[in-house]
Amino acid sequence: MTEIVQFRELKRACGNCSLRELCLPYGIDQADLRLLEDLVQRLPPKTRGKALFVQGDPLKSIFAIRTGSVKSVTLGADGAEQITGFHFPGELVGFDAIAGEFHDCSAVALEDTSLCEIPFERLDELSGQVPGLRRQLMRLLSREIQQEQHLLLLLGKKGAEARLAAFLLSLSSRFAGRGLSPTRLHFSMARGEIANYLGLAVETVSRLFARFQQDDLIAADGRDVTLLDLPRLHAVAEVAPDATTSMSTRSKC
Repeated sequence: MTEIVQFRELKRACGNCSLRELCLPYGIDQADLRLLEDLVQRLPPKTRGKALFVQGDPLKSIFAIRTGSVKSVTLGADGAEQITGFHFPGELVGFDAIAGEFHDCSAVALEDTSLCEIPFERLDELSGQVPGLRRQLMRLLSREIQQEQHLLLLLGKKGAEARLAAFLLSLSSRFAGRGLSPTRLHFSMARGEIANYLGLAVETVSRLFARFQQDDLIAADGRDVTLLDLPRLHAVAEVAPDATTSMSTRSKC
């Protein structure tokens, strides 16, 4: 009986999911939705530090984040860790392996994280049957490329203040896209992880957070941050307000 109940819940995974419109094609009909639901597997929650996949693993699945958050990480030849992206509910993880069929990075839970797993081979087959699905996958891949280009430009030419301001604004935009407040942010990542991602020293990031508070740009309480002045943050970031939607992640994971 338990297995039957779980199977029925699985079959309703997409139809009842509040994040459906973020990771599935818009306007998909019920017949096509049932085909997608046949693919989706809800995984047991991953605790902080647990990997979805590891750098070098073969491509098997794409993962949709339901709750929690994930970081993508690469290891250099010297074993040093480089964080290349942060991912939040409604976002898909695992695209990095499509070209070479092996993952270029590891994906690690930043907190207790619930996920949907979609086997890639079957997803690829189904995208030929569902008109909106292939367009959605192409749209997501295009967005990943744009995000990488924007952030490579940012990290290559901007100073430390501009990097942190642009990072805060990109989180604001992404949280707003999930129906959450664009000014009240909760950080699942530590300051050291933010510093690693932005290519800055931890001391620099801590000093900048303190300076932003003194300048009334933000109010920080532990990992809860409130953005107090979005126009001034855009000025510090040296980007136009509509550009931060593209500065979400530099990873294709």
